[in-house]
Amino acid sequence: MGSRLPLVQAPSLEFLIPALVLTSQKPPLAIQTPGNTSLSLDLCRLPGCHDLKIWHTSFQEVSGAVTVSGLLQCALGFLGVPGRMFLYCGPLVLAPSLVVAGLFAHREVAQFCSAHWGLALLLILLMVICSQHLGSCQVLLCPWRPTSTSSTHIHIPAFRLLSVLLPVTCVWIISALMNLSVIPLQLSVPSVTPWFWLPHPGEWNWPLLTPRALAAGISMALAASTSSLCCYALCGQLLHLPPPPPHVCSRGLSMEGLGTVLAGLLGSPMGTASSFPNVGTVSLFQAGSRRVSHLVGLFCMGIGLSPKLAQLLTSIPLTVVGGVLGVTQAVVLSAGFSSFHLADIDSGRNVFIVGFSIFMALLLPRWLRENPVSIDTGWNFPDVLLRSLLAEPIFLAGLLGFFLENTVSGTLLERGLDQGHPTSFTAQQARFPLKSRKKAAQEYGLPQPIQNLCSCIPQPLRCLCPVLKDLGDEEGGPAEPGETEDLLPGFRELRPLSSREGLRSQ
Repeated sequence: MGSRLPLVQAPSLEFLIPALVLTSQKPPLAIQTPGNTSLSLDLCRLPGCHDLKIWHTSFQEVSGAVTVSGLLQCALGFLGVPGRMFLYCGPLVLAPSLVVAGLFAHREVAQFCSAHWGLALLLILLMVICSQHLGSCQVLLCPWRPTSTSSTHIHIPAFRLLSVLLPVTCVWIISALMNLSVIPLQLSVPSVTPWFWLPHPGEWNWPLLTPRALAAGISMALAASTSSLCCYALCGQLLHLPPPPPHVCSRGLSMEGLGTVLAGLLGSPMGTASSFPNVGTVSLFQAGSRRVSHLVGLFCMGIGLSPKLAQLLTSIPLTVVGGVLGVTQAVVLSAGFSSFHLADIDSGRNVFIVGFSIFMALLLPRWLRENPVSIDTGWNFPDVLLRSLLAEPIFLAGLLGFFLENTVSGTLLERGLDQGHPTSFTAQQARFPLKSRKKAAQEYGLPQPIQNLCSCIPQPLRCLCPVLKDLGDEEGGPAEPGETEDLLPGFRELRPLSSREGLRSQ
């Protein structure tokens, strides 16, 4: 129902930054336990402490901001706004955003790895060896067939497919043997944890909607939408698919908005969005599977229904998290650099847009972090909104790149766009043969039962469905006189079939 890309929705930093801004003026955290007692981290040390009530109100505000963010994303997606704007996001808009997405998390990655640099380096080394050095090694599998006398030999790139799971498991076991626990003392207090728990809206009090929460929710929606659109474009690029059509972008963001609304109603301080580490993992596997995404989603739902099993996730060492992020964020960074070749990077116009967008997107959050009280208008709404947006580097890079790309004059060839209407990665899309574009129509298209219902959808929501005319073109109608199947002569000979194309649809 969403973007149809093999992406798993996860909590994103784009929700965490406005939440931290929203709670920046609150006292230290106090945690309420099921036994009508409280655990305090710093100031609140008494069960009847006033700070506990203040923090409950603060968490309700954060949940309200998450709910507002989801509603705004749903509204934008149903109106088709993301798809229309994505048409004007060329390489000089998406590439700086990807570069900033790969760079801005380096401080957090360093903090995670600093828990034990030896294990972090071991994890990174194992991931590099499995995904790069042993990625082409084929492991022989011989399935048993009782009705056949001859066995069928199947070779799979086992090291590449296990390039994340195998190193993480090894380092996790080593950390357990070394007693490297990362569970805070306040959360390690013995308590009765049920095996099954069904969450329901309002269990942790209903979200609180205030002007501050509304401002934080708007910034969450804008930042998460920018990040998700970049994830869509990057995932399609890594899987050798043409850029996602407008209806895919709108449909994906609307479904993400529904998940974020549900998370806010359940009391979560963070929403769900497409994550860059997930896209980096797809690049390491060099394959994407929609079925695997479905299984991962079901697995996460099962873990969420069992607090006893979810408690096992708290034993994951921070070094494991830092090592995985160090590799996946590097893939995102390199993918952003590789996208610059689609435009004329030697042009003075493009050099300015790229440098200015990346530098200012990294400078403004740093300035705001060192001068947190520099923005004070006297009203809560603009203060929270400006502080949240100026602390979102991916949003800043996308906004500056989008503004400069569409306002500074330049030729279509210089901008990396086609001679027709503006569209993202048009130069890259022209390199795909007709067979690949047919496959893309199948990958991005809705399932046939849902596709048949598109004619019954009201006109304002018709933007979520594929355009029949475009589908007919992508599925390959009769060629015009003088038109060849491949857009570039000898393209099939120059570009061999990638292994990820064969594994993508499994």
